[in-house]
Parts: sequence; C-alpha cells; structure tokens
Amino acid sequence: MASSILDDTDKIAQIDKSNMLSYCVDAAKHYREAEETAQKIALRHPKPENIIVSGMGGSAIGGELLKDWAREKAQTPIEVSRDYTLPAYANQKTLTIIVSYSGETEETLSAFLDAAKRKCMIFCVSSGGTLLEYAEKLCVPYVQVPAGMPPRAALPYLLVPLLVAMEKMGIVSGVFEELSEATKLLERIGKENAPSKPVKDNAAKALASGINGAVPVVYGFGVFRGVAQRFKTQFNENSKMPSKWEYFSELNHNEIVGWEKAGELARCFSTVFIRDKAEPAEIRTRIEATKKLMPPYSKTFEVWAQGKSTLAKMLSTILVGDFTGVYLAILRSVDPTPVETISLLKQKMKQSGIKEKIIRELAKIAAQ
Repeated sequence: MASSILDDTDKIAQIDKSNMLSYCVDAAKHYREAEETAQKIALRHPKPENIIVSGMGGSAIGGELLKDWAREKAQTPIEVSRDYTLPAYANQKTLTIIVSYSGETEETLSAFLDAAKRKCMIFCVSSGGTLLEYAEKLCVPYVQVPAGMPPRAALPYLLVPLLVAMEKMGIVSGVFEELSEATKLLERIGKENAPSKPVKDNAAKALASGINGAVPVVYGFGVFRGVAQRFKTQFNENSKMPSKWEYFSELNHNEIVGWEKAGELARCFSTVFIRDKAEPAEIRTRIEATKKLMPPYSKTFEVWAQGKSTLAKMLSTILVGDFTGVYLAILRSVDPTPVETISLLKQKMKQSGIKEKIIRELAKIAAQ
C-alpha cells in the first residue's frame, strides 16, 4: 500500500505554512482560555424577550451553534442574522449580540448601527477594531478576545462568550459543566488526530483520504445542524473547494430526489453523515433509509459524536471536521490558511464607500 502524504509530518508542515493544524491540536486549550475570558463578562441588561446574534462567516457560526444547543434549553427565542440590517421585530426588548472577530466586518458594523438606532440591548464580541471602538463610545458592554487568528480558527473565543452570557443572564444553565466535559474530550481528540498520528490510527486523516477527489456533502440533524454547516464552511475555507450541507429530516423532502437520476455524476460527491448513538429513533430510521437510497457510485462516510453532554457532542464532532478540512487541503497541496478570494472581495467592497458611511453614522450617534 502506497504511503500517504498525511503520514509525512515534514510535508504537512511545508504545505500548512501558517500551521492551521495547531488550532485543531490545541482546541482544548483555546476553549479553556475562552472560558476564562468570558468569565469577565458583566451584563446589566434585563432578561430579553428575544435574542439576535449578528455576524458573518466564522463570526456567525457561533450563533448557529448557540441556537442549536439552546433549542431545548432556553425559553427565549434565538435567531442568527447575517445581513446589514436586523429583522423587523428587533427593539428595546431584544438582546442583539454583535460578533465580528476583526471588528471591521462591514455587514456587522451596519447591524450594530441598526441595533443602536432601534435602542436594542447590545453586547459585542470582538478582538478590537471599529466595533469595540464604538462599543466603548456608546457605553455598550463587550468582551475582547485574543487577536491574530483566522476568524474560523477563533471559534472557541466567539462561541464560549455567547454561552456564558446566556448563563449569566439566567436564560440557560449548565454551561460550565458541559464546557468542562467538552474540553477534556477535545484534548483527547486533538491528540488522536494530530499530525504525528498515521492515517491508519487517525480518523480525520482517514476521512480526508476518503473524501479526496470528490465534493463533500455533509448531512446533520437536530443539534448537529450547525455542526454540518461548520463542516461545509471549513471545507470551503481550509480545503479551498466547493461543499454543501443539509439536515434531516428536511433533506428527505427535497435533497434526496437530487440523487435519483444522478448516475455517474454521483461519483463527484462524497457524503458525510453526522451520527449520534443517542439519535432519536425516527432520525436513525431516516438516516439508514437515506443511505440505502443513495446511488451506488456515491461514497458515504459517518462521523460519530462523542461525549455525554450536548456541547461535548457538538464540539467533538466539529473538531474532527476541522482536522479533516485541513488534512484535505494538504492532500490537495493547498495552504489552508490564506483566503485570497475573500480578501479580494473586501478590497472591491472598500471602494464602494459603504463602510465609511456606516462609521460616520455611528460617530453621529456617539456624539449625541
């Protein structure tokens, strides 16, 4: 059997020039540091009627994970907004959590402006930039997280403050107990999937090897809806390739028909099913039936959640996906860290003057 590039740590280091893998290996450490940072959160807002998490890309996925995790725990509705403006219902009784890792995201600054105009309760999460500058000027509570990471690698610092804020406001409970289990589990998963572990003993390397050469399709369900989305975006940004995600049981009402006459085209795709030993019987039945209906040319894989608590299951699965995305990049001889297309788009958008207009409006409110 031919050796894999994934078993050559020197080759891995040559391709992964900025060491994206280190964020995966050290995930447990980052979650612990994020918890320490989040402990400093001091919110004086009353309990809101609803919550909106506003962000884009790697800064928004924490909101999706919060929403999924809290679905059966919180009585307060939670929504994620990826837009320049907030939903029409946002008002003084809405807690708007503004998340931008850089503090410079155009859409998120616009949503911050919209929240300020509507006199929403606001809480900001960022490493700095314009967002925290105006959070201070407007006397808006915020938590400042460490700078210098790719936003997608900063997930611990963008998710944990949301969880902790919910606990401190009395909206949920049990956050710290679940974080404790999750970090212990992530430490083990980080070691099991580290670059030094060969393909035969490394679940993420094996999955990346199986997917290589095909477009990854990720199917989640329930609390793994946002997890599936995270897999997809990691394949986009780290592996530099197209990917898609769907979730049960919605996909059984549309997506599944797309495979019906796929024929040889199905060879272009690999499907990853996110599983849980405690998955509901009705979901298990749907997953197994769906697998049997998949075209014979399509490769299918399963990633099983680990841990007992909901958060541990979610984060353990995400970490395997994060590792897989980086290893898939290495198999394709692609440096996972740079996101040149996003940088080019930001340069083009800068020429429009939209962001400068938003900042001028924030300055007017701050001067009042």
